[in-house]
Amino acid sequence: MQHTPPLEFLCDVEVEVAAPVTVGEGPMGLRRVIPILSGRLTGPGLSGEILPGGADHQIIRPDGVTELVARYTVRLADGALVYVVNSGIRDAAPEDMARLLRGEPVPPERVYFRTAPVFETASPAHQWLHRRLFVGYGERQPAAVLLKIFAL
Repeated sequence: MQHTPPLEFLCDVEVEVAAPVTVGEGPMGLRRVIPILSGRLTGPGLSGEILPGGADHQIIRPDGVTELVARYTVRLADGALVYVVNSGIRDAAPEDMARLLRGEPVPPERVYFRTAPVFETASPAHQWLHRRLFVGYGERQPAAVLLKIFAL
């Protein structure tokens, strides 16, 4: 048995985001909602555009780790619509997390940012998306999120 599972590159994702809306401190931590404005997927497995109207819902836990769930819709190059729920975590040293929260750039190698996207579509041509697990890693820029997604 192979000890390391193979990863198959699916696509790069670039998401343009608006300024965070800070809801406030609740029992789970600091709640933020980041509106998704647009974006694109490019790669051998999926290509298309991210439609406006999605959002990244975040909780910044008391230990400083950010739990996130981004929900958005993609229109693939062939016109098929795909609903995406991308859950993950982001962690970094306290000073780097403070910079991220202020919207300042932080070198991606200093931030642990991993996701597990789930895709849902009615398109017969893309039913394979329901039959695979996907993982990704990301980079937060001041006005965008960059992700690399792989099939596991």
